[in-house]
Amino acid sequence: MEKIKQFLDSEKGKDILIVIIVILVGLGSFELGRLSKENISSGVKIEYPNQNSVQGTDQASNVVSAVSSPIIQTSNLIPAGKNYFASSRGSKYYTLGCSAGKSIKQANRVYFATTDEAERAGYTLSSSCN
Repeated sequence: MEKIKQFLDSEKGKDILIVIIVILVGLGSFELGRLSKENISSGVKIEYPNQNSVQGTDQASNVVSAVSSPIIQTSNLIPAGKNYFASSRGSKYYTLGCSAGKSIKQANRVYFATTDEAERAGYTLSSSCN
């Protein structure tokens, strides 16, 4: 224990300690940034009783339920049998599971069943989705 105290009191020990602290703060900041960008989030949705019902008679309608992730909600917009998508404004196409295309708005997406169909439309496979 005494050797550790002596090491930390020395100039070399202080420099090493500062480097370790900077690295740990950087890693922590990086991870917090990654967590803030994740789309997987849930919230609370409060459902109110029917406005036309008499207050106090419809106890079952006062429900609080968890809201599902936005990814699940937008997945209902994917046409059946379509495995690829592209931006109507871009030149690359992506597989449905590829995270590189997740920033494309649903309104701007064009869907394809096969790679041939996407390539005939003038799109090339994104290098991020190989």
